[in-house]
Amino acid sequence: MKRRIVTLAATLALGIGLHTAHARDTDVGTPREETLIVDMLNARVANPTLMNPFLEGVTLSHGLHQLAYGQLWDIDTVTGKQFPALAATMPEPLNKEFTKFRFKLRQGLAWHDGKPFTADDVVFTAEMVMGNAKLPLSGYLKGVIKTIKKTDDFTIELETVKPYPRLSVALGSVIYGNLFRPMPKHIWKDVDASTFTNYPPVGIGPYKFSKGDPNGFWFLWEKRTDWKASDSGQIKGEPKPKYVLFRSYGTEEKRVLAMAQNDYDVLTDITPEGLDILRKRNKNVLAWYDKFPWANMDDPCQRGIHFNLQNAPYDKWQVRWALALATNIESVSMGTMSGMLRASAIGVPPVSIVSKTYHEPMSNWLAGMTLPDGYKPFDGNFATRMAARLTREGVDGIPTEPAGARALFGVGWWKNDPAKASQLLESVGFKKAGTQWLKPDGTPWKMVINAPADFEVQSQRLAFAVANEWRAFGVDVAVQQMQGGPFNTAYATGNFEAGSYWSSSCAIGPDLFVRLEGWHSRYVRPTGTPSAFNRERFSNPVIDDLIDKLSAMPASDPAVPPTGTAILQELAKQLPVIEMFGTSKFVPVNTYYWDNFPTAKNYYEGPWWWWSNFKYTVAQLKSTGRK
Repeated sequence: MKRRIVTLAATLALGIGLHTAHARDTDVGTPREETLIVDMLNARVANPTLMNPFLEGVTLSHGLHQLAYGQLWDIDTVTGKQFPALAATMPEPLNKEFTKFRFKLRQGLAWHDGKPFTADDVVFTAEMVMGNAKLPLSGYLKGVIKTIKKTDDFTIELETVKPYPRLSVALGSVIYGNLFRPMPKHIWKDVDASTFTNYPPVGIGPYKFSKGDPNGFWFLWEKRTDWKASDSGQIKGEPKPKYVLFRSYGTEEKRVLAMAQNDYDVLTDITPEGLDILRKRNKNVLAWYDKFPWANMDDPCQRGIHFNLQNAPYDKWQVRWALALATNIESVSMGTMSGMLRASAIGVPPVSIVSKTYHEPMSNWLAGMTLPDGYKPFDGNFATRMAARLTREGVDGIPTEPAGARALFGVGWWKNDPAKASQLLESVGFKKAGTQWLKPDGTPWKMVINAPADFEVQSQRLAFAVANEWRAFGVDVAVQQMQGGPFNTAYATGNFEAGSYWSSSCAIGPDLFVRLEGWHSRYVRPTGTPSAFNRERFSNPVIDDLIDKLSAMPASDPAVPPTGTAILQELAKQLPVIEMFGTSKFVPVNTYYWDNFPTAKNYYEGPWWWWSNFKYTVAQLKSTGRK
């Protein structure tokens, strides 16, 4: 850790190759005081002219997802409630079975080329996706929509394949966004959606594409003169920045240096030590909190190690449980984010409202849970040990009483028990030769963990911390860092054995349907074939039955939490993913040029710069007037 801090400090001292705060224009020629500069979540884009949101491996979080396109329904993360965005109303059920619905579209919207947005665009997009089996979204959408039609230019009626009381969840955003994004019919009707690059893109949001770097390091978006014809323009008004520049400077050292010199207004993930140095170098930088834990710990997608369960030996529960019990979670927490993490043993993130509904009520069940041989794997003392450790190391403000420690660090995790882990492996034919585990066929056990490269810092560092634990246990583990496109494509197609992934383990409130539904076996595809959900390729008839029951319930049904709990219990027993931590987002903002960013003290929205609702945050920023 100290070595990392020295490297960051040395880079900051050099300050090579970046603009200073005195530069009049950005390096792409726009006035700095009119430009909001945003770090790119997925770092450099390997294929910068691929902007088709329906293709696997395409990068979206460089403005295309947040500023150019819209969702039928988006999410207010403070209230946890969806609101109509491209739609004008929430879906209206037309029968008591929840299979027929009607909703209105917002009028007065137009695409970036001036063509009006109508029901034709929505109906066309749905039929286009369902009719093209090469699109990963096709299978999912065909499982939701039976028929869709317009009754006038701004009214849509559709029938679902089965009861779907949460239609706005199926076709709208509740976390990052929804894969269903309406496209302009007049452009897409003459192309093959499975090969169309969609460059330059024509969207409907408040900013239109201006230009981009052919090497994928930056993308410039310009405010529409007709911004009132966009969804956020009608909902939140005119955004103040004339330009939004999504920019990647590469490694964390360069990104931290850029913000220190006012060449970034918004950063995505950095490390705790990077934040510490940045705050000392630039008084205008704000973290989510102004004291420990600094980071926002309520990101709705948690982190862990995922497996392709179609690959041996990870198809055996004994192997997955052995790896969990071979892990010292305290060491992993310290190695990943200096201990500023909340542990989670179940398949949803430990954000406050989810913890109150699931983690805390399930803690007694976890304490009594047994493996098939009667072994109890749960350890409820992680939080108090973590609090004591950080306090000994001189960290101020750590709660020492058990309740406070659990609120900060979680209700517990699995035991670190290498002896039990060894017993489980031996029960399925593994043997140890010296310090190295051999697989049942006698070959050394080698594993590759996929990890992000220079983005999603927590997952990146988690992979290395876990690899250290498993190497010490006797597994030959390598970490393969990958750029965003290849990293996500490997996950979707199942071309991985282990990976530091996260998208199946998300929730923002007590209704867990939106991601738990993705564990249904109907989404399982052969390795090599893209899958929109269940990329771990996990099949469990008990979970399938529970998901089917959950899908037929309205979100307000009192049976939703008990059914969600039952699904989480089955997932915990089988462990298709070794869940580890909620996500701590160190995503600082710089108030030199722009102000009114959301923070814990100004909580009108979360710090989700890479979500579809970022356009609504941009609309609420204020210029400081500095040149």
